[in-house]
Amino acid sequence: MRDGGSGSDGGVDDPDEETSVKGLAEEPPVEPRGRFGSLTRRLSLRGQPRKRRWAVVGGAVVVLAAGVSLPLALADSGDEKPCWRLPASKRALADDATAATRALDPGEDLERLGSVRKLLAHEKVCDDGARVLGEIVNTGTRAKSSGTPHTLAQARGAYAVAAVLHDTEIPDGLAPGVARMLAEYVVDSGRDDSISDDDANRPAVPAEEAQLDADGYSRYGRFLAAGEAHVVFEHSDSYADADANIEYLVAELAKDPEAFAILYDAERAHFAYYLERLTDSGGDPDFRPSTDTRFESTPQDWPDNDIQDMSGHIGSLMKYRAAYTRNGTIPDLAAFDKAVREHTRGTFRPASRQLDDRPPMGDIADRKAAGPVRGDLMDGRHQLFTVLEGWAEERNVSAERTAEIRQLVDDWYVRALWMTIY
Repeated sequence: MRDGGSGSDGGVDDPDEETSVKGLAEEPPVEPRGRFGSLTRRLSLRGQPRKRRWAVVGGAVVVLAAGVSLPLALADSGDEKPCWRLPASKRALADDATAATRALDPGEDLERLGSVRKLLAHEKVCDDGARVLGEIVNTGTRAKSSGTPHTLAQARGAYAVAAVLHDTEIPDGLAPGVARMLAEYVVDSGRDDSISDDDANRPAVPAEEAQLDADGYSRYGRFLAAGEAHVVFEHSDSYADADANIEYLVAELAKDPEAFAILYDAERAHFAYYLERLTDSGGDPDFRPSTDTRFESTPQDWPDNDIQDMSGHIGSLMKYRAAYTRNGTIPDLAAFDKAVREHTRGTFRPASRQLDDRPPMGDIADRKAAGPVRGDLMDGRHQLFTVLEGWAEERNVSAERTAEIRQLVDDWYVRALWMTIY
């Protein structure tokens, strides 16, 4: 059975190598570069969190301390809040993919989102219940086998999971299962503002809506598998109290070393997958000149944009790792990094020739490791550079184009690493 990014079949070298927090004293971010000019800079501003959760919490405590400190202390002085126990009828969903998908599917209008929330949203779960909930998430949202695209119901279920866990603390044991779900939809969870508010009007779209247009473009991503439904994590619905903001969810998952490793593996696997489908000039093979003469476009435009996003996702993971180390959420960085290495499958390298197949998203994250990780696993920029330079050498990519992509990786990795956490 596919594990969606967990396991240790590849392993890493030097598991006891000296641990460091990369990026804490690096150079400040430079102005993002890319072929989109002002559009790229505008998108970078839109990428900031919509709620200043972390910064506001501290201020709120100061403002309210005088009025509520005594009542809170009295409330906390009693017995610990009881845990929620997963019913046997729900536990059985972990072994029944059809029933699990049905239980997680909120419907196109999110009318059943409350049922999903009742199943998943709990501060404390008894015994192994949180782990089993993670298995239910994994069973109900993943493709049934390698080479099989996601169904619309599975994609809607993935949206529901992200929505009900938005802005919540995830109980111990659940994080790896949710991380596997995001890895299973690595293209959809990694999109950055590619879908307008008008188009993000439901939790998922059928495969036919993701097909390439006359310009060889799809708002849902590049190199998409035929017949696969896609999650629209960008969708929000105030009436249903639904917001599936992936940035907040990843920030919460990054506290768990196994979940961290799953997400990190998925991003690095996606980077290798993406490079091997580019042309020898680092361009989009599906590119068609725009029919609108008001806008200039090149085959490198969308690859540049996507590579920026992928680099930023890995930079963000390292940002959370550093922040959690500083604030004590990760009390022992060496132990955390050792656990991440134990769960990491290895390194992922592009094929030595251009590939034109379009596997479903789940197969991207399940990509077989090419070997053990070389160097410091937690230096994400080095890991990206190593893969990029190997690809460029094997494909005879020009030095100019290689330098352009390397600069994009550098700029957006550092930018994400230094982005303020709210």
